[in-house]
Amino acid sequence: MNLIIPENYDPVLDIRQTQEAIKYIRDTFQHEFGKEMNLTRISAPLFVPKSSGLNDNLNGVEQPVHFSMKVLPEEDIEIVHSLAKWKRAALGKYGFGLHEGLYTNMNAIRKDEDLDNLHSAYVDQWDWEEVIAKDERTEQTLREHVLRIFKIIKHMEHEVWYKYPQAVNRLPDSITFITSQQLLDRYPDLSPKEREDAATKEYGCIFLMKIGAPLSNGQKHDGRAPDYDDWQLNGDILFWYEPLQTTLEISSMGIRVDENSLHDQLKAEKALDRENLPFHKAILEQKLPYTIGGGIGQSRLCMLLLKKAHIGEVQASIWPQDMLDACEEADIQIL
Repeated sequence: MNLIIPENYDPVLDIRQTQEAIKYIRDTFQHEFGKEMNLTRISAPLFVPKSSGLNDNLNGVEQPVHFSMKVLPEEDIEIVHSLAKWKRAALGKYGFGLHEGLYTNMNAIRKDEDLDNLHSAYVDQWDWEEVIAKDERTEQTLREHVLRIFKIIKHMEHEVWYKYPQAVNRLPDSITFITSQQLLDRYPDLSPKEREDAATKEYGCIFLMKIGAPLSNGQKHDGRAPDYDDWQLNGDILFWYEPLQTTLEISSMGIRVDENSLHDQLKAEKALDRENLPFHKAILEQKLPYTIGGGIGQSRLCMLLLKKAHIGEVQASIWPQDMLDACEEADIQIL
């Protein structure tokens, strides 16, 4: 069991108060987020046909939950891992214009996830995507969007403080930009996770850029699917989370692949066969808009703002019995 028990943990809010706070954070954040980012809320699927190529392959080893349907007996249907590709296709299909975008409530099942304080088999996040021009596929565009998202999170800290002053977690006032190669250069003897911990503990909050391609040591900082983020124009928003003495990832985001970076990244991953899938063909033939997008963890944001010790305190999922027993003994109130 991989579980961190904070010493003398105090949940502050009881379960019903926590449920009220969860609803308040979710309702308030998505309203502010949509308004600030010029995003329209739309409905999104829970499952997609495997043949569409729309599901997120994550690190390439996780297996989606899949099933068949009575009316489509020959089609393999997959529960989404995320909506990274689907959103871009939706922007094109629904006729979104330049600098217009969408967000949606994304729910997923990741059955191969290693469960701990931060990771659940149930994933809930706000997935978002915005149309940009081809010449806006730059690091400056990426940084501007990161700063806007960080500003919204900081505003949420103030909103939660106003309503739940006894429970709010105080966040850093700024976010620091750093690349995965810079992390390796600074901490050559540490593992990727240890590098993240060292940097977030020093700065409070970082945006770790350029994830997916091999670094100077020949290894990747972390895996990224080759067919949605451009590995040179992506990154993660990471907070140092004092209650657990670890890094807490709130968002993974990036400028999406164009026809050139898609081909190059598929080639690097020995996955050129995907170029025959409908979604990938549309990118290569420049039939989809150029976009930037990402996901923001709903439960993780609630956890961050309310200083909870376990993600199970802010979402309902399934956990091993020994984890449930250990949490109950430590007054960690799993839903």
